Order: sequence, then C-alpha cells, then structure tokens
Amino acid sequence: MNYSILVTGGAGYLGSIMVPELLKAGYKVTVLDNFMYGQSSLLDCCAYDTFRIVRGDVRENSILKPLLQTADIIIPLAALVGQPACNKDKMNAVAINRDVVASIVKLTSRKQRIIIPTTNSGYGIGQKDIYCTEETPLKPISLYGSTKVEAEKLVLDRSNSVSLRLATAFGVSTRMRIDLLVNDLTYRAVKDRFVIIFEGHFKRNFIHVRDIARAFIHVIKNFGEMKNQAYNVGLSDANLSKLELCAKIKSHLPDFVYLEAPIGEDPDKRDYIVLNEKMEKTGFKTIHSLDMGIEELIKGYQIIANNKYGNV
Repeated sequence: MNYSILVTGGAGYLGSIMVPELLKAGYKVTVLDNFMYGQSSLLDCCAYDTFRIVRGDVRENSILKPLLQTADIIIPLAALVGQPACNKDKMNAVAINRDVVASIVKLTSRKQRIIIPTTNSGYGIGQKDIYCTEETPLKPISLYGSTKVEAEKLVLDRSNSVSLRLATAFGVSTRMRIDLLVNDLTYRAVKDRFVIIFEGHFKRNFIHVRDIARAFIHVIKNFGEMKNQAYNVGLSDANLSKLELCAKIKSHLPDFVYLEAPIGEDPDKRDYIVLNEKMEKTGFKTIHSLDMGIEELIKGYQIIANNKYGNV
C-alpha cells in the first residue's frame, strides 16, 4: 500500500538514512525538522515527487497538527538523544521526547499508525549474565531513558502502534554523529590511536543505523502481526563490554591502544545485555555486522576531519 508517512526529526542521524529508504520503497514521505545542526543530509531526496519537507518546530501544534491529519503512519524521530544532550537541556528533553509524543497521540485517530523508536536505555542496569527481554521491567537511570520509556507507554496505550527498543546505533550517516559509542571509539582509534576507558566491563547491545531503517520498513510491512507491542532491535552477536568493543576495533586498527583507568567512573552507568529474539521471530534479520560498521567508519573518518558531528 502506498502509505503517506510523516517523519518528525527526519533529517537527523537515523532519519537521514531512513527517509531515502522509505522513498525507495514507494512511500510518500513528509519530513518535519528544524535543521538545528545545519545539516543538508536530505538533499538527494528532493528529486522524489513523493517527498515533502517542512522546516519547523515539532513542539508547535499549529505546524504539527495539519501534517498529522494527512499521514497514515507517523514515525516520531524528533528527540534530544542521549544522556549528555538531555542533561544539557532538561526542559526541552521532556518537551520533545515525551510531551510532543503525547500531543501526537492526542491529535491522531486510532486508525493512524505510530511506530516509535525507543531505547534499550530503559533497561538501565541489568542483572549480570541475564538477558533483557521485552518483559524485563523498565528501570531507566537517565533523563533520556525515562522520557523515552514514558513516550513508549503513551504510544502503546493508545493501541495501533509499535515501539522499537533500539540498541546503541553505529555506522555512517549523511547526518553523522560521532558521540555514539562505536562511532566515538572508532574515531579515537583512527584519529588519536589511543583511548582511556572507564568501567570497561559495562556492557551494551549495538545495531547498525541502516538495520534500524530496515526494521522500521519491516514493521510497516508486517504491522498487523506486530502492532501494540514493543520489540528489542539489536545485533544478537553484539552484546559487548566497552573493553570487548575496543578489542574488536583493534582487530581492524592494530595500532590502536586502549587502557582501562584504575580509578574514576563513567557517568553513563548503563550496563545490560539484550535478547532480540522476539523481533527475529517476526522474520527480521540484520545484515550489517559490527565488523562491517567499523570498516565503514574507518573510511568515513578519512572524510570527517573534525569532531563537530555530535549532539552536544
């Protein structure tokens, strides 16, 4: 079906990969974005007559409401992403990550579909060697995690919706971010060849940004069977500690040196491993491995010559 899709924040790290794929798949796509990072990542999409771009603030209902009225599917990507960005601007973190989603729920009919990205951050600190499933209690330990958990509940309670609990993303995007863990450590390996790790035993799950885009398209195509549920989306073979991740990067860049600090703490206390079996049982399969992503990033960092590509 030739759905009309509204993507808020569609010019961000994830949207800049997802929107072109949605257009290639034959969907009509409207993007609402304020272009706060001055990015030009969607210029290639302008060749599609099925593409519409609106520059504006997702918090303004006078802009958001008419766009919602013509959408079959809403993908609310607009967010302040990550603990540092949310802590830097707490009021807007709540306003954008949670309150805008509440507005979307209020302004849409139950016939319209919402597919929301949430986050593994909701699991907070997991139990050692026990996988977090969709049934694991959500115990976020950051403002970012709590706003996304609250947004997920709002969306799932209204029905006709799906939540994708995304692992930590990595990979090259046309709106690049290097403040994500794999991207950051690979950047340091390429540019500095050295990093000091704090609390290197902390584990996390990872997923390539292009597989995230594929996951959303998979949900669109299988919505009837998947609706009203949350799904973990990550690489099943990539539940890695920070030290294990460094070792993986070193296998691609042998000159990379990493050391674990004997004292000091990482302000990001997330530590969990995640099971992605529920999503896989719907027929979804990732195609971008962690090794592929690291190789891709190494090439990308020959182009990126500075560290302006972050969210803070």
